Amino acid sequence: MFEISDGLLQPQDLAARLADPTCGGYVSFEGWVRNHQDGRAVKALEYEVYRPLAQSEGEKVLAEARERFEVIEVAAVHAAGHLEIGGLAVWVGAVAHHRAAAFDACRYAIDQIKVRLPIWKKEFYEDGDSGWVNCEQCAAHGHAHHAHAGHEHNH
Repeated sequence: MFEISDGLLQPQDLAARLADPTCGGYVSFEGWVRNHQDGRAVKALEYEVYRPLAQSEGEKVLAEARERFEVIEVAAVHAAGHLEIGGLAVWVGAVAHHRAAAFDACRYAIDQIKVRLPIWKKEFYEDGDSGWVNCEQCAAHGHAHHAHAGHEHNH
């Protein structure tokens, strides 16, 4: 239930895949492209994905969420390629008999996807400049902005 998509993400269609009459709780997270980062005006993003590893690690994250929380299902889709401001970059959804488990599984999945998957974000700024953005785990460990070439993303 993990996917990388080159097309526009349609949250209502993704949510419909999780519909289950035994579930009373559905929670989703949508990550949108915003128009600023660290005080700079952003006009667009581009996501580069190492697909084989992203796919397998994404599936592991979702399996962990299913094991840790009492959910019926959890799914996620991350966009690849060019996205404009307001575009949907990532969607995570979880269904459970009760809402607490759905909230917990959804949060766990997005948090792990952000730090474990080999997905890199390049920002295009209004001033014409562009740059690759640190992954959160690299920043936490003090790696430089270009650290992606010098280490693996299996943290």
